[in-house]
Amino acid sequence: MGGVTAEKALDGGWGWVIVGTTFMAQFLAFGSPQAVGVLYPEWLNTFQEGKGMTAWVGSMVSGVALLTSPICSACVENFGARPVTIFSGVMVAGGLMLSAFAPNISFLIFSYGVVVGLGCGLVYSATLTITCQYFDKRRGLALGIVTTGTSVGGFVYATLQNELIELYGLNGCLLIIGALALNLMACAGPMRPLYLPGYLVRQRAVLKQQEEPPMYEKPTTLIIAPEKPASDIQTIHGSAEKSNGTVKELLIGMDTKVLVDYEAEAGRRAGFLSCSAVVRVIKRTMRPYAKYLHETGEFMHDRVFTMFCVSVFMFALGAFPPVLFMEDVALSEGLIEGVSIIPLVSIVAITSGAGKLLLGIMADLPWINSIYLYAFTLLGSGAALLLIPMCKSYVGLQVLSAMVGVFSGNWSLTSYITTQIVGLERLSQAHGIVMCFGGFGIVLGPPVVGWFFDFTQSYDLAFYFSGACVVLGGVFLFLATLPCWDRREARQSANQPASQSEEEPLAVGNTDASVV
Repeated sequence: MGGVTAEKALDGGWGWVIVGTTFMAQFLAFGSPQAVGVLYPEWLNTFQEGKGMTAWVGSMVSGVALLTSPICSACVENFGARPVTIFSGVMVAGGLMLSAFAPNISFLIFSYGVVVGLGCGLVYSATLTITCQYFDKRRGLALGIVTTGTSVGGFVYATLQNELIELYGLNGCLLIIGALALNLMACAGPMRPLYLPGYLVRQRAVLKQQEEPPMYEKPTTLIIAPEKPASDIQTIHGSAEKSNGTVKELLIGMDTKVLVDYEAEAGRRAGFLSCSAVVRVIKRTMRPYAKYLHETGEFMHDRVFTMFCVSVFMFALGAFPPVLFMEDVALSEGLIEGVSIIPLVSIVAITSGAGKLLLGIMADLPWINSIYLYAFTLLGSGAALLLIPMCKSYVGLQVLSAMVGVFSGNWSLTSYITTQIVGLERLSQAHGIVMCFGGFGIVLGPPVVGWFFDFTQSYDLAFYFSGACVVLGGVFLFLATLPCWDRREARQSANQPASQSEEEPLAVGNTDASVV
């Protein structure tokens, strides 16, 4: 950033440009994956596969983005947000364009689910990292604006993809959407880093260590003639280039047997030391991973954190399928003919963005417990999912879709609650664990719901299963955070010092008696 320091760049100025570009980056990357429910019926008609198999496409694209969040964060830390965003633009655009030529559903799972999903994960990590670098006091507001890019993208892309399918077909739609995703590389331009990426810091350190001194500071070159006594030493001052020919003549004239014996001895020593050296390298390499696993185990010993991870998994398992199946529910039940001007996926997306902002504001209120607020969103979302099979009108589905969208805005609370549980110092690692649980739920949810439909030829049991999972997640989280558990632990910790204090006077009394 030239002469601008990190402190002067915080909370304003170029930071708002970063907010605009990162908003557009999430809009372009997550627009199609958030509106994948529009593409789902087209894939069913094109490939003639079961609903469970076809659902893997939509579940993989969001699941891979969350499951790979620790790897994506490491890439951003080492290479910076700008190169990662440029590379992610190539991946997202390439995956979308490649999906237009998919010959079967398996290839589509790879091109759309894995390739596009990994690109979305890179965009998500890069945009959040660069935004956090530029904001301190207004970080929450900035992140709230940036993350709404996914919801706005889902709302716009749902209608856009419908129109493109009507005009150019499914393959033409994917090609045009992929071409739009190339603008991610333009969004990377304004992402000027405040701090040097990790690889540049290491590269500069290595170059500084390997930097040779100036020519005039080079040591004197010593040349020992092989046929003269050791006392006859020729010294040539200056650069090594002047004595290069003499050194070559010296090396050629040396005894070859001595060189061979020296190399053999060095080889034997290297053979003895290679095993221990390899062991040391392996230990040094595996030490960070062992430390990471140990800290992960410590996180999972926390009752509230463990149950929060379970609730996130169950919410992702049950609440994500409606985004994928809601449009197909309306078509299969005969509630609508053709495609609506405002699809249900668009309603879920736009209400989800409103829910993120609303729940984020409520979490900052001092009289609201954020964990109970998250549990309440799970109960509300689960109730809406349980009512979907009973709804027999398209207007009712629109209302329930809006309810699911508002409560799905609780994704904005995950980092807030994680910070409250583990603290700011360990936020990145703990949040990665939480996102991995959510990724597993998103990957498994739609295929499970699709398999329920394949077996029963109805969405009723599938949505009952989804609603029950979300409701149970909210109940478990609410029960795990009741104050009675804290009072019980406080009593146990208070009784333990009391028992120790009762034993100490006995020991002192015995000592005094023995002295007497």
